[in-house]
Amino acid sequence: HENTGLQSQPPPEEQNYGATAAHVRQRPFASVSCLCWNGPAKGDYLVTAVLCYVNLINFMDWFIVPGILLDIQKYFKLSDGDTGLLQTVFIVCYMVAAPVFGYLSDRYNRKIILGAGIFFWSGVTLGSSFVSELYYWIFFISRGLVGIGTASYSTIAPTIIADLFEEGKRTTMLSIFYIFIPVGSGLGYVLAAGMADITGDWHWAFRVTPCMGGLALVLLILLVPHRTQRKTAAHRALSISGTIRVAPEKPGVQRTAKTTWCQDVVSLAKNWSFVWSSLGLTAMAFVTGALGVWVPLFLYRAQVVQGIVSPCLQEPCNSSNSLIFGGITIGTGILGVIAGAEAARRLRKINNKADPLICATSMFISALCLYTALMVAQANILSTFIFIAFGELFLSVNWAVVTDILLYVVTPRRQSTAIALQILVTHLLGDAGSPYLIGIIANAIQAKNVPSFQWSFWSMQYSFIVCAFVGVFGGVFFLLTSFYIEEDRKEAEK
Repeated sequence: HENTGLQSQPPPEEQNYGATAAHVRQRPFASVSCLCWNGPAKGDYLVTAVLCYVNLINFMDWFIVPGILLDIQKYFKLSDGDTGLLQTVFIVCYMVAAPVFGYLSDRYNRKIILGAGIFFWSGVTLGSSFVSELYYWIFFISRGLVGIGTASYSTIAPTIIADLFEEGKRTTMLSIFYIFIPVGSGLGYVLAAGMADITGDWHWAFRVTPCMGGLALVLLILLVPHRTQRKTAAHRALSISGTIRVAPEKPGVQRTAKTTWCQDVVSLAKNWSFVWSSLGLTAMAFVTGALGVWVPLFLYRAQVVQGIVSPCLQEPCNSSNSLIFGGITIGTGILGVIAGAEAARRLRKINNKADPLICATSMFISALCLYTALMVAQANILSTFIFIAFGELFLSVNWAVVTDILLYVVTPRRQSTAIALQILVTHLLGDAGSPYLIGIIANAIQAKNVPSFQWSFWSMQYSFIVCAFVGVFGGVFFLLTSFYIEEDRKEAEK
């Protein structure tokens, strides 16, 4: 909104391009006239659509590697441990860069940061498609650089949406935004497997998302504003009366929109709802990271043991499992996010602790489904697909709900930093290590037994059981969140 009353402008260094606009000093009980705000404008929905599109291609690029993992493993001659390390490099660079971008986006122009990140990861992804088998280390480095570019977007985009919409509408828009995580992930599998089948060369899978990234960059420049301001109840008051009375400041107190990064971190560490929900999200990330990388390969090995498919030794590998798993990820992701948001919307009316309780319940059910899928894999592939689908469905229930928890238990001026820290913790302890951990456990089991297709399958099956237990821990963390969420929400609203 635009101030036209008696008000002095803050100096340029105090302006904030983050989740909240810079505070300005008001004369005692000044009458401030504003352009009335009557709800989200069409432009707000258009900006959200652009951010959703970027989120789509962001996660498509993220899951191209798992979609053609068999081909990449064979091309570079990688063991299971080294194959898992490939995704770990991506996640580690992503999580290390996230706090940097969170700090910058709370203080500087978010549009420039977003644009630079999209341009960077699109260019690196395109370049990685030309790496030969003799330089596998360059391919590893390129995935790490893509992770850095991706971090710039994932840290900033949710806070822009939070700025554009009030609480009720905000949950809906964030739900739509987070639908594109599983949709993009699933399309990443489909794109990778489809391009490998059509062209006969898996390298072409890395040449599609950079073109989509170029379009995203153009839309970002044309449609996304340089800065936004959080819309709150004060805006509703302005839309009714056109003026609002501002209380005088205490003498000698200077208000500022800026705090140091260390101060933000200390404050967030004292917010137990943020801490426990972040640990719950870490368990989710651990499970989804391991599933995303290894499930198509696990299903392939189960089918080889059952005699359904022949071993992939020389010819291009069959990508049907990636295509099916991609479709499952898309469908369960859409249904899960919508169901989670709707359940949260309804249950909040009767229970203020509904959000963390929904997350806890879904984590427990998901862990049970995934464990069952592992146990029936050698006997029945169809049942395995069904239980994996239910496991992913209940994991997807939590995506938008967890983010909404963060946005109402953390003050707006710390939200980009909070999201960045959450990214750092969840990936450091979650999906940064889970693909590699599953791989090295499988390697250790194989090393102690006679090499065979049977033990190749069993090693993956036994290592995957870790995910089921981590899912149970995630449910416990969300239960702990429910003990603090009411108090922390009231504190943030102050």
